[in-house]
Amino acid sequence: MVSRWRVPYGAELRAELGVPGPARRLGSSPRSRVWRVELARGPVVLKQSVGGADAGQRFAREVAALRLAGRRAPGVVPELLAVDPGARVLVLEHLEHRRPGPDWIVGYAAALARLHAAGRAGDVGVLPRWKGPGEHDVAAFLGLAERLGVPCPAGVPEELAGLVRRLAEAPENALLHGDPCPGNDLHTGDGIRFVDFEQASLGSGLAELAYLRIGFPTCWCVTAAAGPLAARAEEAYRRVWRAETGAGEVDESGTGLADACAGWLVRGDSLVPRARREGPDQLARMVRRDWTWGTATARQRLVHRLGVVAGMTSGSPLLGETSGLCTALRARMLDRWPALPPVPADRPGTS
Repeated sequence: MVSRWRVPYGAELRAELGVPGPARRLGSSPRSRVWRVELARGPVVLKQSVGGADAGQRFAREVAALRLAGRRAPGVVPELLAVDPGARVLVLEHLEHRRPGPDWIVGYAAALARLHAAGRAGDVGVLPRWKGPGEHDVAAFLGLAERLGVPCPAGVPEELAGLVRRLAEAPENALLHGDPCPGNDLHTGDGIRFVDFEQASLGSGLAELAYLRIGFPTCWCVTAAAGPLAARAEEAYRRVWRAETGAGEVDESGTGLADACAGWLVRGDSLVPRARREGPDQLARMVRRDWTWGTATARQRLVHRLGVVAGMTSGSPLLGETSGLCTALRARMLDRWPALPPVPADRPGTS
């Protein structure tokens, strides 16, 4: 379709890349405008950050992340061809996306490890630190138990306070995508490339490895891969991370991944799209009414996350009582809303 917006292709881009040909508007979030633009060199993708007072910050984060990731070989992002900071525009090589196969999550995990490995200790300050849940998230999660009439074991508040501290103190400097969702990964003939880095940060790669188990918490597309497939994907991530960084075993005890999953569980904001976060208590809202976002409802998402965290933390010296609370919350939700189906096991559009 022909764009109803004037393509922001200014004099700087013309001098660097040449005169543009026809342009076609592509689908995007409300916080960006994206076009496919024909140039003499071939098609490119032009993206402009819009919407909200933070548009400039999101643009700067995306450019910084693309430049950091561009250091990796083989590539994990499209090539950044040009930027126009004044218009908050970046131009990327155009890549053809192929339909992912049924085991797409394995290659995805390997590519995610390569992306994370692009971060280095010397990059501190180039991007913000990853931000985990806070005390307000813990309070909202404990409030959920009260609203559902589930008794809270005495040790849970202390366990969750410890969880918040551990996540905040994670020392790694992995390059985190910020929203590594199905749709932000392009499956090309030369491997998987990630796009849309407006929320990129530096932190522990476990925060995003957790997506495979917890069900892509920041994404419209919830996908809960079967256990054996998820295990293959996690092993692919660990294998590539070791090869790329020379580091030892990733989270040998499993406590870090359990912490990361629990962190996503208590964040009620991960039940709604990004533009609606940092607002009302979404866990309290979910008790009053359900809503659909993408492939699952808020209650479906939460039931899935409760089950994952309950299983991962059972018998844990750090989150053992939290595991019991998760089990009880999940049972209460399924008793109160028995028609809730499980979240999808497959990604839409896979072959």
